Amino acid sequence: MEFKLVAFLLLLLQLTAARTLRSTKAIRNKAQLQPAVFQQADVDPSALYPAYNLSVPIDHFHNESKYEPHSTGTFNLRYWFDASHYKAGGPVIIIAAGETDGSDRLPYLQKGILAQLAQATNGIGVVLEHRYYGQSFPTPDLSTENLRFLTTEQALADTAFFAQNVVFEGLEDHNLTAPNVPHIIYGGSYAGAFAALSRVIYPEIFFGAISSSGVTKAIYDYWEYFEPIRQFGPRDCIATTQKFVHILDNFIGQNDSSHVEKYKDLFALGNLTYANDFANLLSSPLGTWQNRNWDPALDDPTFSYYCGNITSNSLIYSKTEKEKSSALELISAGGYKNESSDLTNRLLNFVGYLNLTQVGPCLSGGSSADACFSEHIVDSYTKDDLNQTWRSWDYQWCTQWGFATTGSGVPRNQLPLISRSIDLPYYTIPCRYAFNITTPPDTESINKYGGWDISHPRLAIIDGQADPWRPATPHADQAPKRPNTVEKPFILIEGAVHHWDENGLFPNETTPTLPPKPIADTQKAELKFVKEWLKEWE
Repeated sequence: MEFKLVAFLLLLLQLTAARTLRSTKAIRNKAQLQPAVFQQADVDPSALYPAYNLSVPIDHFHNESKYEPHSTGTFNLRYWFDASHYKAGGPVIIIAAGETDGSDRLPYLQKGILAQLAQATNGIGVVLEHRYYGQSFPTPDLSTENLRFLTTEQALADTAFFAQNVVFEGLEDHNLTAPNVPHIIYGGSYAGAFAALSRVIYPEIFFGAISSSGVTKAIYDYWEYFEPIRQFGPRDCIATTQKFVHILDNFIGQNDSSHVEKYKDLFALGNLTYANDFANLLSSPLGTWQNRNWDPALDDPTFSYYCGNITSNSLIYSKTEKEKSSALELISAGGYKNESSDLTNRLLNFVGYLNLTQVGPCLSGGSSADACFSEHIVDSYTKDDLNQTWRSWDYQWCTQWGFATTGSGVPRNQLPLISRSIDLPYYTIPCRYAFNITTPPDTESINKYGGWDISHPRLAIIDGQADPWRPATPHADQAPKRPNTVEKPFILIEGAVHHWDENGLFPNETTPTLPPKPIADTQKAELKFVKEWLKEWE
């Protein structure tokens, strides 16, 4: 009776967690720098904050050949603002939207660090969209030729132009441009690096910056993405994941195509052509670690559900019981015969989990396994209209940022969390098929501004201890240690994942969980040092 109840509750959790199916092209970490954004507010923020546009140059750099043919045109850069806290003399506080539709960031005008800073400083809160995202498109399509203006340098110049030229509706009689009033920029993740670069490259325009989970060091082969997950994830879940991956890698490494096919068959994916596509699908739950959040309204529980499945020694999905002998054979042949009694039900639970959340929903719609889960289909990369929003970030990482989250780069004395068959040639398939890019990204175009060592007065570095992007931030284990000062704040948030300081609660909001002390302390510190910065302005 106890087993049936546990199985039922776990299955209920799975059904609750099941989301609209996304192909692995969306699940892969290259498209997941920013976390999922869930809006929860008393009022829909889009109803509170109308969108505005500022006309900005398409091409800020007419002396650089890489932007040829140059453009003398302009495009509309979208923004939103909240002046409800503004008093004369207050700053303009910009949140860089990063690689997503800027409207996703509107809740932070209501609550979170942007609202807190605006209130504490009598400032204006602004959400500023990034070129080639949302509705801020400078070109009629996303063809490779028209993506030439999508560089971080051009986008940074947009933000500087905005700060120097913006006129806020209702405040036309106030000169709120930089450097007439202090402009402070905040960003998280890519936008965090963007904020840091804004302060370093345009110090006369941006008086201060807060880089939260800012990936200031561009890294081509970013196998370290999985290190914080390995270090801070549930021990049993991590060890079990490593074993399932190791079994597959043993087969691939031994050219044992027979057992590779049997492994795919176990997951009802025998028709999936490429083993590395299969390996990629098996790794997909790991990308949800960074979507965890301290606020239950924003938290994505998928990683916990995944771990709950693969660490249960009881069989959760009765339909998988008929595959027990196949699972046992694969575990034994893959090098874990001595652990087969413990791993068999766990592997079958993984089968059931993926079938419920990804495999079943896609295949039941009539699509082939390759259509659902293969990166190798050339035709899937050919469309370049503005609806192909995936092309924008893919182009950015292919050309400048890298962040190929591989398994092949993991040291040989360590079991990886994802298959070693997910290597640079596999990960960079979109670069070749979508953009005909065959060379590594120009990471030096980013790292020349400091990388792990990036530093500037009134530039705050805020990172999460358990963030999979921490190895690309100044809090990386390999980066030099720094003191935490008011002039150069340097804060590592204990237990936090991806820019957990960004979101917050309404003062009267009822929630099962208040901000944990490390989050509350960090946000208090941010308010304190920004107010100290503004004293320098005065």
